Amino acid sequence: MVQAGNQTYRSSEDLPETVAVFPLSGALLLPGGQMPLNIFEPRYIAMIDDAMQGARVIGIIQPRLDGAVNEAGEPELCAVGCLGRITSLTESGDGRYLINLQGIVRFRVAEAVPSRGLPYRLCRVTPFLVDFDAGSGADEVDREALLRAFRAYLQANQLEADWDSVTRASNETLVNALSMMSPYGPAEKQALLEAPDLRTRAETLVAIVEIALAREGREDGGPTVLQ
Repeated sequence: MVQAGNQTYRSSEDLPETVAVFPLSGALLLPGGQMPLNIFEPRYIAMIDDAMQGARVIGIIQPRLDGAVNEAGEPELCAVGCLGRITSLTESGDGRYLINLQGIVRFRVAEAVPSRGLPYRLCRVTPFLVDFDAGSGADEVDREALLRAFRAYLQANQLEADWDSVTRASNETLVNALSMMSPYGPAEKQALLEAPDLRTRAETLVAIVEIALAREGREDGGPTVLQ
C-alpha cells in the first residue's frame, strides 16, 4: 500500500494503464519522494490540466541516455520511470503552474500510445508491484554506511545538513531522499531508479558517492574521511 496525498494505492488496479509522461533529463522521482516542478511549456500546461481532470497521475521519465530520437524527432525514453500524483498546484499569475509531485510506484514502459492530437506523449505502463509494499527491504539497508558516505560528501563539499531530521528519518525515507537530492548525472540517477530493492539502491548510492569523491582526488573518499 502506498499513500500519496489523499489517495491510497494498493495495487496496479488503482492506477491508470495509460499515462502522460514528462521526459526530464537528470530528474529522479522515487516512491514516496516529493518533486516540485515549474511548468511553463504550453504542452505540459495542457498535460497538467488534463491530469487534474483525471487521476492526477503523470509519469516522470528520462530521455534515453544514448540520445536516440524517434521518427518524429522526439527523444526516445528510458525503459523505467516513476508515477507521481499531483498533490498541490499553484498558478503563478504569469501562465506557469507550480506543482508538487509525490512518487507512487516505478513503472516500465510497455509501449508508446498514439497521442490522438494531444501535444504531450502517452505511454502504456506496467507498475513495479514490489513498490506497493512500502518499506520492503528497509531492514536490510546498511544505514551506518549510508550516513558515513553522506557525511563524507558534505564535508568534501563544505555543505551542511539538518542532522536531527536525518537521524529521525526511516531507512526508506533516508535512502530515497538522498538518492533524489544527489547531484549526479542522468546515468547515475537511472541506476538509482532501477535498483531492484532499497538495499541495492543504498549500496548503489554509497558506491556513486565514493567514486565521485575519488575522482575529485580524495582517494580515501568513503567512511575513512570521518575517522
